[in-house]
Amino acid sequence: MKKNMGNIDKVVRILVAILIAGLYFANIISGTVAIILLILAGIFILTSFMSFCPLYYPFGISTRKKGE
Repeated sequence: MKKNMGNIDKVVRILVAILIAGLYFANIISGTVAIILLILAGIFILTSFMSFCPLYYPFGISTRKKGE
């Protein structure tokens, strides 16, 4: 796996995941929507730590700088 996520991309994904978790634990979101968003948040966290987004790969997208 070749890394294709830059630092800003990773930070934004982690912040969005934290926001989703916060909304869930504050009971602002619930039901099926909450489950789907929590799964998405988990994927965001996982891809951030791996620095690889499988959706970027087929399109040749990379948010990494040359030196990262």
